[in-house]
Amino acid sequence: MKRNTKNIGLGKEPVEASAGAFDQDLNQSNLYAIVDIETTGGQPHQDKITEIAIFIHDGDRIVDKYHTLINPERPIPYFITQLTGIKDDMVQEAPKFYEVAKEIVEFTEGKVFVAHNVRFDYSFMKKEFADLGFTFQRKTLCTVRLSRALIPGLPSYSLGKLCHSVDIPLRQRHRAIGDAEATALLFDKLLKINKPVVDGNMNMASENTSQLLKQEIKTSLLPPAISKEQVDALPMVPGVYYFHNEEGEVIYVGKSINIKKRIIQHFNIDYKSRKSLDFKNSITDITYELMGNELVALLFESAEIKRMKPQYNRAQRRSVFNTGIFVYEDENGYKRLTYGSVNKADNESMTPIIALSNHFKAKGFLFHKVAKYNLCQKLCDLYKTTGACFDYQVHQCNGACIGKEAPEIYNQRVEEAIESFTYEHDSFVIVGKGREPGEKSVVVVEHGTYLGFGFVDQTFSASSLSDFKDAIQRYNDNKDVQQIIRNHIRSKHKDKVLIFD
Repeated sequence: MKRNTKNIGLGKEPVEASAGAFDQDLNQSNLYAIVDIETTGGQPHQDKITEIAIFIHDGDRIVDKYHTLINPERPIPYFITQLTGIKDDMVQEAPKFYEVAKEIVEFTEGKVFVAHNVRFDYSFMKKEFADLGFTFQRKTLCTVRLSRALIPGLPSYSLGKLCHSVDIPLRQRHRAIGDAEATALLFDKLLKINKPVVDGNMNMASENTSQLLKQEIKTSLLPPAISKEQVDALPMVPGVYYFHNEEGEVIYVGKSINIKKRIIQHFNIDYKSRKSLDFKNSITDITYELMGNELVALLFESAEIKRMKPQYNRAQRRSVFNTGIFVYEDENGYKRLTYGSVNKADNESMTPIIALSNHFKAKGFLFHKVAKYNLCQKLCDLYKTTGACFDYQVHQCNGACIGKEAPEIYNQRVEEAIESFTYEHDSFVIVGKGREPGEKSVVVVEHGTYLGFGFVDQTFSASSLSDFKDAIQRYNDNKDVQQIIRNHIRSKHKDKVLIFD
């Protein structure tokens, strides 16, 4: 059922905050809303809140609390019930979110939104309100980051283990009321670390703690182990960046024309799933390699992903391309596309015009080209028959399979198809911007095969393709890098392309 702000009394939408790096308002509030929620699952875009608890802290002590079960208007999965103890019958008579939305807005208004792994709870709250047509916007503070800063060196900063380490009772674990209370007690303890006694009363935060709170509010979107200083030191130039985990392993490789801006975007986006939260929380270091321009960054990123196979990179991980697409002309003058093993081609003189990971991918690739360029399935090795192909029988083939379409007409479409996944020129070099003034990048393709890239001085001169080949680092050719280079050549780039056909 669709609902809007009018029938829940939320009033006018607040203005969305700046999309800058970590631009939360630093006029620190004296009130904090410590929040915990339970949900039907780990993905805000599809799951719903089943319980919410909020404890209000005034900077000195807990002064108020709010708690309710919420009817998610859908069944609660069995594994969630096993974890939280919340069953369908427990929420059947509970209010729906829109019925308590105004109370939640009023209870958190003007307060810093505090949670353990704040991005999880905050993303769910934003999504629930967005479904009602309302923008929920609060300053945020993460007690994981705050705990790491004020109590360094603990073996774990999960709520359960952290509370055990600092002697905080944790009752009703995995229930919003129990976890929110434990987080509130943890927050209270953190506020009082390094808090001096003034006139016998512990009512004045030290300047260090106060500044730390302001800093943590500003940087609450960062992974717990990443500091603002690390992000501030990142370059704003093209390159490849690496996210490392606590063991130093690379768990993600990315590229950008502006490394700093792209990494900030990584950290600013709303949490989408439990996996994305685990990914963010596991980042403990950032390193990078400068590349000079986007093309070289794309090529190097692809090579690094294939080499390292990082845990959180999905695309471009495949590194073996055993199947090739070949072209040859038959005895009747028809150009034919076929597929087969790259290393065991029937005709040793045949070189694949593109390499793919396996036969299944190659067949799918050819079926796509057949449909797009109106080619013959039989002449593309996709339909075994001595007569007409199936497409001819349903009037989707012009009859090249039985000689009814002239070879020169059919071959024109084959050439168009080949041009869509090959280069316009046989051998060429792309000369682009280098990593620093006085340097150029060079990308070399010979006989349709990508050889690699390198960097040369501005004074570098070459009279042949061999001169450029001597200046590059060799990398493997594959479908992914071929696509990268084709897209770049067809874009409105400003690089120089030297042709050696």
